[in-house]
Amino acid sequence: MSNLKQFPVTSIKGIGEETAQSLQQAGVHTVQDLLEYFPFRYEDYQLKDLAEVKHEEKATVEGKVHSQPSLAYYGKKRSRLTFRLLVGRYLITVICFNRPYYKTKLEMGQTVTVTGKWDQHRQAITVQELQFSPFKRNQEIDPIYSTKGDLTVKGLRRFVSLALKQYSEHIDDMIPPAIRMRYKLLERKEALKAIHLPQSHEQLKQARRRFVYEEFLLFQLKMQALRKMEREQAPGIEQRFDSGQLAAFIQTLPFPLTNAQKRVVTEIAKDMKSPYRMNRLLQGDVGSGKTVVAAIALYATVLAGYQGALMVPTEILAEQHVQSLQTMLEKVGVRVGLLTSSVKGKSRRELLEKVQAGDVHVVVGTHALIQDEVQFHKLGLVITDEQHRFGVEQRRVLREKGENPDVLFMTATPIPRTLAITVFGEMDVSIIDEMPAGRKVIETYWVKHDMLERILQFIDKELSHGRQAYVICPLIEESDKLDVQNAIDVHATLTQHYHGKWKIGLMHGRLSAEEKEAVMHQFSGNDVQVLVSTTVVEVGVNVPNATVMLIYDAERFGLSQLHQLRGRVGRGSEQSYCVLMADPKSENGKERMRIMTETNDGFVLSEKDLELRGPGDFFGRKQSGLPDFKVADMVHDYRALEVARDDAALLVNSESFWKEEQYALLRSYLEDTGALNGEKLD
Repeated sequence: MSNLKQFPVTSIKGIGEETAQSLQQAGVHTVQDLLEYFPFRYEDYQLKDLAEVKHEEKATVEGKVHSQPSLAYYGKKRSRLTFRLLVGRYLITVICFNRPYYKTKLEMGQTVTVTGKWDQHRQAITVQELQFSPFKRNQEIDPIYSTKGDLTVKGLRRFVSLALKQYSEHIDDMIPPAIRMRYKLLERKEALKAIHLPQSHEQLKQARRRFVYEEFLLFQLKMQALRKMEREQAPGIEQRFDSGQLAAFIQTLPFPLTNAQKRVVTEIAKDMKSPYRMNRLLQGDVGSGKTVVAAIALYATVLAGYQGALMVPTEILAEQHVQSLQTMLEKVGVRVGLLTSSVKGKSRRELLEKVQAGDVHVVVGTHALIQDEVQFHKLGLVITDEQHRFGVEQRRVLREKGENPDVLFMTATPIPRTLAITVFGEMDVSIIDEMPAGRKVIETYWVKHDMLERILQFIDKELSHGRQAYVICPLIEESDKLDVQNAIDVHATLTQHYHGKWKIGLMHGRLSAEEKEAVMHQFSGNDVQVLVSTTVVEVGVNVPNATVMLIYDAERFGLSQLHQLRGRVGRGSEQSYCVLMADPKSENGKERMRIMTETNDGFVLSEKDLELRGPGDFFGRKQSGLPDFKVADMVHDYRALEVARDDAALLVNSESFWKEEQYALLRSYLEDTGALNGEKLD
């Protein structure tokens, strides 16, 4: 309906300048904006059987007056009128506030219709609307719009009705008839009428179904067009390596690959051999063996005559990766270098010269890798670990160190399938959804705060066996707003509790990068036995000796974050434990604690987290690239999202889409939104 953009709202008869200004405050400037200003909920006036009405749900019922009304006054002008109403087999109490005049109108045996909130426990309904007659209504479902300024729900209903009458014939349908017929979708004109003026629940359901698909299809078309443009405009390197040599290297690894690792390695190798640039996201739970997959990919690029780069968020993680990669790769002649801000002077100059000459095959580093002085001889593969920790710009700069190198993003944050399709829709996604054999499952317990003394005794016992522990707190310092334990207080408490028996370290976000690195080195070397920290340890720390993770006020964290924190232990051969200390008040909080104790599968948890918290909060902040859909819900409508993604991919990769008239409006949409210029829009 692109042509409705040209009509300002003032072109609707009945909307003047003053009303137009109020509408503009709500983001409504054109007729199209108004018709796409959808209701956020509906008032339902259909008669209901009280047996089916939930506690505190709104309901409309019809019944006979069964008692004389009783009226009581309180305060100056406030009153409460009650009477009994026989509704089918139920005798209920009807409560009317500040409507004393009802007393003279109500008669015994009279049939009335009441709409209000149902109190199941008291068998009472609090009146919002009362009709002194049997149930009769033209429209049983009223749309409710969000209002701003002088706008009212009633006014918006009127403006939308006027717009539909005046501009109905101008409504174009971007979805071609063949697709509409395939999924039995309403035409856009019908769907707009049904979503604003529904005559039945079925009609509303069909209208919603139509707009869910439309929103997903348009978004996925942008993603798929972007993917196509990137592939065509940036031809990649056709990396030719001997698959037999790669297979021989895999045989030298200390552990056999899991089936999931084998599948992912095949996908990556296929991408690297293709003439297109790889743009792949590798998801794998903590401990699933992503580093081994990275080592195999890096060896493949070296076999093909190229260099590889691995960028990680912290120095300590870079050091750990270098150690593991050297163990695996140096025996097959691959030289691995480390570049962080701590590598200085002569060592730095020598390393940079070797990288530029191609004498160092694989470079592991922090964002130091993207500095201008770093020049590669022939960069073929770029891997970024915990890629969401780096900005888009940082990742781009690293990619430009070579001529369209293959790119692999790795994350230990299990991202639900629906979010992966949406946020990373222009990437291919590989998932390691299987853990290596023999890995011990972390035992997780939910305890109340009054058990702290017992937990500290348990930690003491583990430390006596030479182990270490993490203690995680939500805040750095005391806050008047939140009654939560904070890292500084907890550090003081534990120091006092253990009387110098154990060394207690402290880490939080206010420390400088150097201070954080120093604390982590102390913990890694067991100079510190207990590390009290905020969530800054969530990513990129590998201390196999740590076997206990205690999380204070665990109900304040999302499931995915709790799982990431739990993944800091269980990295060695000893049994590890995660203790969630929480007194959640809400059912949602209790449910999160229960789920954590029941499963160690990050993907199961991520889906649950998405259901409980919604997509906006999943990443702990509003993630760029996560669109605001007006009707569609990624969690509940995920099947439609997958269908739309597949349809969009088929369309964008077919010749007919770019030529035939039936797709002209969809092509115009892509042009209008900048998707054909390679712009990724939020």
